[in-house]
Amino acid sequence: MMDLKGKEFVLGVSGGIACYKALEIVRGIREGGGQVTVVMTGAAMEFVKPLTFQTLSERPVATTLFSLQEESKIGHIKVGENADAMIVAPATANIIGKAANGIADDYLSTVLLACHAPMVVAPAMNNNMWRHPAVQDNLSTLKKRGAFIVPPGSGFLACGTYGPGRMAEPKEILDRLYSVLQNNSVKQQLAGVKVLITAGPTRERIDAVRFITNYSSGKMGYALATCCRNQGADVTLVSGPTSLSPPEGVQFMRVDSSEEMLNAVMQHATESRLIIKAAAVSDYSAVNPSGQKQKKKTKLTLELKKTRDILHELGAKKTDKQFLVGFAAESRNVENYAREKLEAKNLDLIVGNNILEKDAGFDVDTNRVILLDSDSTTELPLMPKEEVAERIIEKILSHKRWNQTR
Repeated sequence: MMDLKGKEFVLGVSGGIACYKALEIVRGIREGGGQVTVVMTGAAMEFVKPLTFQTLSERPVATTLFSLQEESKIGHIKVGENADAMIVAPATANIIGKAANGIADDYLSTVLLACHAPMVVAPAMNNNMWRHPAVQDNLSTLKKRGAFIVPPGSGFLACGTYGPGRMAEPKEILDRLYSVLQNNSVKQQLAGVKVLITAGPTRERIDAVRFITNYSSGKMGYALATCCRNQGADVTLVSGPTSLSPPEGVQFMRVDSSEEMLNAVMQHATESRLIIKAAAVSDYSAVNPSGQKQKKKTKLTLELKKTRDILHELGAKKTDKQFLVGFAAESRNVENYAREKLEAKNLDLIVGNNILEKDAGFDVDTNRVILLDSDSTTELPLMPKEEVAERIIEKILSHKRWNQTR
């Protein structure tokens, strides 16, 4: 549970079917020890009644500028004065447009102008509205002013269409809120540092419909990218195919094959001070992939060739001003194999884990790893991958070689 004791928040709720999810944001803030004042638009009240938010927040809910009772208890100018952060969730295209263009014609849009605390915005709308240039321009304006956008996910929408527009889950919004608070209170130790991270699996084509891949979900690499971004780094994330949404505020490159990942990595490696290779790159590819779908046969012989070793090439080209981290996903003898890889590929640090261990292999939210360098071995217990990422970055920042890369 995140520690929000002593923190004050304003939650703006605008009209959309995702209003019910905002209740979980209130609950999460209160469980963390924080206090929250909810401001609702007229449209939002058509979906969820103010009394529900009032019950969870244990505070009056602000709904209209022209209520003498509400104004005497809350006050549209004062409501955001002591806020440590403001959240708008769901944020409709309408309220995003108002905030971007300085329009203040209801309680929420007025508070948005009067509140100078960091703002976390979680859009929710129809997929065509989300893609409209006007909405994207308004979001860009808010980002330039310092707002933090939590992108919507893709899925089946209330209007009956399928695509991007679903409001991010409350946990993701709360995690983003927490990282914003941390960034405001803790010195960013990677401020201005260029970081290159790879994540996810690769796909090696067999024919027009089949490919070789593995079970990597990309969650560890994405968690590392988020952690480095929170520390102020200039992050480039090169990712194979995953179902994850790219972390906000990082340069994102999507690739499929190991060859595409190699090219993307080498494009950015020279300028990167920290390189973390968390991707599970295929070791083999088909010698003669077919451009057509191969018809089913009783037997199929597939000739494979080794793919280029990206981590080995990075280690061979590493300069004194670079810090290189690799991963060793093993099914046995993890420490021995990881240490061999550390030395053979000229790494500064390697993260090893047993993919057969329960809750610590591919495609799960937790991990149990060991961190190895030339002098030490550190075992970490089972923990969420976000915490593993934080511990890895802590290890890098305290490493003697890291200080030598300046």
